[in-house]
Amino acid sequence: MAYSVKLISIEEKAALAEKYSPQVKYEVKSEIYGCCVKLLTGSAEVKDRWEENFYFISQNIRSHARLYVVEDPNEWDDQVLYDPQSKTAFLVNVGYYGWIKSLALSAAGDVLEDEHGIYSVHGACLDLRGRGLCILGGSGAGKTTHTYGLLRRSETRVVSDDWFYARIYGDDVLAYGSEKNFYIRAELSEIWKEFSGLIDHALFDEEGRGVVDLRLAIGKGRILPLTTLGMVIILKRDPEDEKVTRRLEAAEALRILEENGYYNPHLLVKGEFKRGLRSGFFEALFSRVPVFLVNTVRTPEESQGEIWKVISEEGL
Repeated sequence: MAYSVKLISIEEKAALAEKYSPQVKYEVKSEIYGCCVKLLTGSAEVKDRWEENFYFISQNIRSHARLYVVEDPNEWDDQVLYDPQSKTAFLVNVGYYGWIKSLALSAAGDVLEDEHGIYSVHGACLDLRGRGLCILGGSGAGKTTHTYGLLRRSETRVVSDDWFYARIYGDDVLAYGSEKNFYIRAELSEIWKEFSGLIDHALFDEEGRGVVDLRLAIGKGRILPLTTLGMVIILKRDPEDEKVTRRLEAAEALRILEENGYYNPHLLVKGEFKRGLRSGFFEALFSRVPVFLVNTVRTPEESQGEIWKVISEEGL
């Protein structure tokens, strides 16, 4: 990850809040899966993207977590200072909105996993005829590409393309979305021409990413608030591995996630307690649903075929 995270005390948080308060022109409260997360910033662009991205919440509700997005010429770029006691983050000289929105989701996740047994999953969540598919993978493995590739099929609906929350209900694992609109890459239409109309009407930043209303491309009825997970697919890109797909045992799948930081570079708080919570959740998930590893070294269309073959054979 290009930004650095430093945990701070609540006393340091109070000093920073006073230091940066003159910069705060905009205060926006939003709902992220039942949490009230408050944005404080002087950037109109950040405010506008945030409001496009997240659902509004009553301004009378007290916030569970706060994000200050500020600039400081006396500090280096891409710093994140986080007080886990008050759930307050200071994003100093962070210009990339993708990190801002992910850190907002992470701050909400910090509240949810500690107090409510609800866990963050940095992955896509699709729904096929009432059963949920979770897609995980590291950077460059094709998570976004293949999520939107599957959305070309009319029977596929989406809960989230990047981050969702999950909780265990008896034998089931329920997955919930939290974003109003999705943050996607402009180059998506170069891979899947079906999304060119959506890209043509969106505003993108210098990183070639923008918040878009996916309903314009796939229809309002194909975006769901929740689903019950029925399968996990982990993507990797390894030219040295001749095996394209294989089913994983639960223990191996958990080991892969632990070795890769749960495929989530935006987790604000780590340590043994947090690792125990997160590994416990994924262990429970993998004991309930089948897990497959798919190597995406072939062309996007060929890899799509392999992914769909796995889905079809499992009856998802």
